[in-house]
Amino acid sequence: MAPLARLNPQSLRHALTMAGLLALLGVAIGGLQWRQFQALQAVATGAQGPEQLRLQEDQDRLRLSLLRRMPSFGYDNLIANWTFLNFLQYFGNVDARLQVGYTVSPEFFEVIVDRDPRFVTPYLYLSASTSLFAGQPERTIEMMQRGLTSMTPTLPSGGYRVWRFLGIDQLLFLGDGDAARQSFITAAEWADQSDEPEAASVAEASRQTAAFLTENSASRAAQISAWVQVINLAVDDQVRQIAVERIQALGGEILDLGQGRITVRYRTDE
Repeated sequence: MAPLARLNPQSLRHALTMAGLLALLGVAIGGLQWRQFQALQAVATGAQGPEQLRLQEDQDRLRLSLLRRMPSFGYDNLIANWTFLNFLQYFGNVDARLQVGYTVSPEFFEVIVDRDPRFVTPYLYLSASTSLFAGQPERTIEMMQRGLTSMTPTLPSGGYRVWRFLGIDQLLFLGDGDAARQSFITAAEWADQSDEPEAASVAEASRQTAAFLTENSASRAAQISAWVQVINLAVDDQVRQIAVERIQALGGEILDLGQGRITVRYRTDE
């Protein structure tokens, strides 16, 4: 009989480290999934009220705090991916969010941005959930700026979108037209260096909004342009409806061009 293969010390340490990390992830993520299971049970029995939901929110905060502080042993991407999947469950539970709000949203993204700042997709949800629904645009902007320090014009693919999201938040939620203009200019410059199919249209839209802001940092045209971008980027119908209402409040009339495309007609005088 052939002798059993023996792990060298380095491989053994790696295997033990991986096992330990997976165990910690199992505790944290399993707890999040168990919370979802309990929530579904509560809904089925009609027992899920505001007090139970607030307790679940507190439990989520504790688990996310653990995920943010625990050592990753090189598996940051795994932690970020699992956190984002659990956020989608949280964000998609509309009944619960209507009762207790979106206050835990930023905690999910603190984990994601710290662990994998080049993970582009979550930034879109970050703006909708944290700026628009949780009412914390300053925190959104800080996390985007932090994540952008780890990006370059070509890495990751689609990084120009984060500059675009940043510009929208700076303009619409903080009213900082000068900072937004620079963010839109950078979004256009990065999009010019991308080979993604939509990059050219993003560059054009970003330059147009930057031009509006050059003429007037509080430009109504720039605000309408930014809300149109929110509609185009919207992750759900609630976000889309809010954007439509904001455009109408600014005096814009939305025209449906078909195939999911819209344009806005409005008077050009400020």
